[in-house]
Amino acid sequence: MATLKKDPAQEVTRVLERYNRNPARMNEILQDLQDVFRYLPREVLQEVARQTHAPINRIYHIATFYKAFHLEPRGETVITVCTGTACHVRGSYRTLDMLSERLGIPAGGTTKDMKYTLDTVGCVGACALGPLVIVNGKYTGHVTAEKVDKLLKEIGANATASE
Repeated sequence: MATLKKDPAQEVTRVLERYNRNPARMNEILQDLQDVFRYLPREVLQEVARQTHAPINRIYHIATFYKAFHLEPRGETVITVCTGTACHVRGSYRTLDMLSERLGIPAGGTTKDMKYTLDTVGCVGACALGPLVIVNGKYTGHVTAEKVDKLLKEIGANATASE
């Protein structure tokens, strides 16, 4: 189990105060907590249940239903490749394969040093920019496999980030 740098009870209390401890706002609560921890640790979900008196199975249902929530630790830098139809036909899977090779992790994986997570998304609606790569929320368009090394250099990633 990963050691959390921030106190779960204190962070949950802080976030819940913004939402008046209203369990009907659970999606927003979990989003804010994920922003704090970069994922939703078990201890955090248990603390949310304790402080809101919401059933833990309801909280886990929400946390596992939406793809935006993550129950495993994520890297400091999240690299997301759009694999929607427009990006796919423009080569997003070649881009994804190249990123995977360079980072040494599969799609959905995180480097051992916890610096990078490589993810995919079905479509973000920016089809004219395909293939699209999103780095910590910043969109970069027309990222072909040939441009992967330049992108990785810009974000400070070595070609062997997982080693």
